[in-house]
Amino acid sequence: MKKQSLMQNRFKVPGTLIVVEGIDGSGKSTQIRLLEKWLRFEGMPVFLTEWNSSDMVKEITSKGKKKGKLTPTTFSLLHATDFADRYERNILPLLRAGYIVLADRYVYTAYARDIVRGCSPKWIQQVYDYARKPDLTFYFRVPIDVAIERILTGRPKLKYYEAGMDMNLSNDPYESYRIFQSRVINQYESMIESEGFIIIDGTSGIEEQQQIVRDHFKSAIRRNPHHPQLKELRKRNNSMEISA
Repeated sequence: MKKQSLMQNRFKVPGTLIVVEGIDGSGKSTQIRLLEKWLRFEGMPVFLTEWNSSDMVKEITSKGKKKGKLTPTTFSLLHATDFADRYERNILPLLRAGYIVLADRYVYTAYARDIVRGCSPKWIQQVYDYARKPDLTFYFRVPIDVAIERILTGRPKLKYYEAGMDMNLSNDPYESYRIFQSRVINQYESMIESEGFIIIDGTSGIEEQQQIVRDHFKSAIRRNPHHPQLKELRKRNNSMEISA
């Protein structure tokens, strides 16, 4: 039986919402920043938002993480508050204004991580029920060992919650990371069909991945002949070659 999407769009907006998802070390952040740079170069109105980046909430979350005393529900609610603040202040207003909003993680991160931590799937869905379904969601699929190697290349050790140490999976942070992130991957994989994830091989070349992302963006714009960005692109007759 086919699963239903976790989100339904109740109203239309002229903007475009593009989301990247995947475990830490999947390469998604690199790709969303490359896309942002390209869109800015093309003169498009674009805004990038990141998970756990609300000025109102991130300091509180950071303090809670340092003490290592956040319960799964508290952790979930802090991220939900962060998301709600960014959604109401930035994401939705800019979509209404016709912007291309790029999100480095969206509600699917909560669905994956919080459910693995033991939160009720139904409750998580209700918490984020108001969120708009993205126009494009890219899921960067990568093996655990590749992800951990990439993370440790940039810093000396894994973070406590990143490794799932709060779940008492293992005393070894690397083993805990593998167990925790493997479960997160399973949650992502279960959403691929129902949420329409576009799978990107996170082990392929950076340029190859970026080309796939750009091609899907162009296709999404073409599907809406009245899209404000399509009108602008055709008027400028730029290098994106959007016109048929």
